[in-house]
Amino acid sequence: MSAAPRAPTYPDLVRYLADRGLLDARWRRVFEAVPRSRFVPADVWRQLPDRCEPVVGADAWLALVNSDEPVVTQLDDGAEGGPGVATSSNSMPSMVARMLTLLDVQDGQWVLEIGTGTGYVSALLCERLGDDLVHSVELDPVVARQAADALAQAGYRPHLRVGDEQPWPGLGPVDRLIATCALRYVPYALLRQVRPGGVLVAPLAREFWSGALVQLHVHDDGTATGPFCGGATYMPMRSHRVPDLHEVHGKGRARAAGLDPARLLDLGFALYAGARLPGVRLIHQDTADGAQVWVTREDGGAATTATGEEAWQYGPGFLWEEIEQVWWEYEAVGRPDAEEFGLTVTDRGQQVWLREPADVIRPSRT
Repeated sequence: MSAAPRAPTYPDLVRYLADRGLLDARWRRVFEAVPRSRFVPADVWRQLPDRCEPVVGADAWLALVNSDEPVVTQLDDGAEGGPGVATSSNSMPSMVARMLTLLDVQDGQWVLEIGTGTGYVSALLCERLGDDLVHSVELDPVVARQAADALAQAGYRPHLRVGDEQPWPGLGPVDRLIATCALRYVPYALLRQVRPGGVLVAPLAREFWSGALVQLHVHDDGTATGPFCGGATYMPMRSHRVPDLHEVHGKGRARAAGLDPARLLDLGFALYAGARLPGVRLIHQDTADGAQVWVTREDGGAATTATGEEAWQYGPGFLWEEIEQVWWEYEAVGRPDAEEFGLTVTDRGQQVWLREPADVIRPSRT
């Protein structure tokens, strides 16, 4: 009779991250010194595609904590009897490692974290830099208190504050800023908290179905530019939440099947289409044959289709034809990967560009 497989341990997780090239020697020592389990409460959930499933039993809890999975730590902003939507978590360790690497933090630098969450990232930064150089802000007072307790018990005392994404009063410019919640846009007030030459790393929640990491470098004139660095799915900052889809108006109009909607589920296309069709929201569901998508726009225009099926359009305009046209544009520019896109942020807003900051992708509609 064969022995039961050995349960994963935290050293196994750190070794896995290092073997994937996500941790250099310095960050590996930091991760080894900060067990994830110290920052995960007893009551947690596993995120499934359609729901959050309670984790029952100490063994299941430890197995999840020592895996490269996110651990949901709050539902429905802490309210009782809600629909069971995840609203706080301990992020996937590989994503934490990616973001900390992109942050490119150096000894002696001041760091501001937006979204303390469980306190795990704050602890990693404290281990790397020292408590006095780490500042972290959390909107939810209950989450903030739990994080402060976990940090103190683990021996870390960063500067903590309860509040929103506004600049930290009296802090002055920092060298690095990391957001551990998704932003619909980069608030210029946050950018002003970073000194020229500094770096901001954040996940952006793209309306066109996807999320992406961005690494911005702040310039002397107060603007910032930088590349997108792969996909990232984070819970949105509360003030940046929006419904998945807009309200739909009008009767449906059928047309023959055209572009396979499964081809749209590419981060490069999502970045391109999000810039060309601002305000258009797309969600999808995998199917046995490919994918089904639902698309809406503020004016009530909408479309839905699935792989191998006809398309249905609603309300004003012909939204599906617009999306197909943008797809052929994307094909014409070489179907660029997500890493070929970047972002510029100024006091007037933000713009997505392709390959060079001067090559801004303009909206197709005004």
